[in-house]
Amino acid sequence: MRSGRFVRLLVVVLALETGWLLYPVVRRLVLGIEETPATRGHRLAAELGCFTCHGPEGGGGTKNPGSQEGEVPAFTEQTQMMYIKTNDDVREYILDGAPKRRREDPDYRERMEGAALRMPAYRRLVSAAQVEDLVAYLRATSGQILPENLEQATRGGDLVAEYHCLNCHGPFGAGGVSNPGSFKGYIPGFWGEDYDELVRDDEELRQWLAEGSIPRITEHPIGGWFFRRQAAKMPGYGKFLKPEELAAIEAWIKWIRVGAWRDKLQ
Repeated sequence: MRSGRFVRLLVVVLALETGWLLYPVVRRLVLGIEETPATRGHRLAAELGCFTCHGPEGGGGTKNPGSQEGEVPAFTEQTQMMYIKTNDDVREYILDGAPKRRREDPDYRERMEGAALRMPAYRRLVSAAQVEDLVAYLRATSGQILPENLEQATRGGDLVAEYHCLNCHGPFGAGGVSNPGSFKGYIPGFWGEDYDELVRDDEELRQWLAEGSIPRITEHPIGGWFFRRQAAKMPGYGKFLKPEELAAIEAWIKWIRVGAWRDKLQ
């Protein structure tokens, strides 16, 4: 009798354990998991070791003795403007270490040969699709894509950069940064279907920014359970930022949602 109970208990434990182990796989199959090219490019940059030289999250700072700049350039804060004229330049940096116009310049070759660290060529290591993902990520994180003639949204973009919002919400708000324990396993972006599910109107957006949550999610029996157990939670900035600053971030997020900037990532 005891043996039978033990066997049944063991079966239940094994079933629960198996279900928990399979949860990420089932979640990916059942839920609408969003993954943008910029998100894939960010992950690939990490896998290829790009941040080893270009600094954490591409922020620069790695010393490069013998180079003209003294350190490896960053991907962020519009640093790309100094090196890149077109997206084809980005592709050539990835594939060949530098654009052809630079590789054929004797002065440039001499400077590169004198530097301790040099940009490697990944032509034999990445596919054409992976190159496009890396281009999307690099352009998204460049800091060059800003609203034109939209003063409030531009100020919001500055605040988003100042408070490092994209460290969690992904390059240019593309989402995808891992968040163990959350409903989909990652932090959502500022555009796409995930955003549409989490932000129904302007009032909910303001609540997310000011309070870090909305009742529709936290009071839901399933949504609230995942919200409480997720590792990373949205902070409430209502205590730290002025109303006009929150309004500026709201304006920037709305500009992101319009999507007129997306052709700049192509």
